[in-house]
Amino acid sequence: MILIDPPNAAGHGRLWSHLASDASYDELHAFAAVLGIPARGFDRDHYDVPAERYADVVAAGATPVSSRELVHRLVATGLRRRKGGGP
Repeated sequence: MILIDPPNAAGHGRLWSHLASDASYDELHAFAAVLGIPARGFDRDHYDVPAERYADVVAAGATPVSSRELVHRLVATGLRRRKGGGP
């Protein structure tokens, strides 16, 4: 399932959401490609998505979840990649 959290991460003068999959990175990359989300937006285990794209991403089929739920699902499925290269 494709997941997106609310745009609550600040950076570069904007707010960002995190787009992730709790099934596979292949599913995530395919979904992002269909929406034209650039590969440079991928960060370890998620894509950073600007707040102004949030509604479009949800309309395309991403399931809105809290940031805590998104991380929980990534950890539970073994897809979480922490900073520093560790699992």
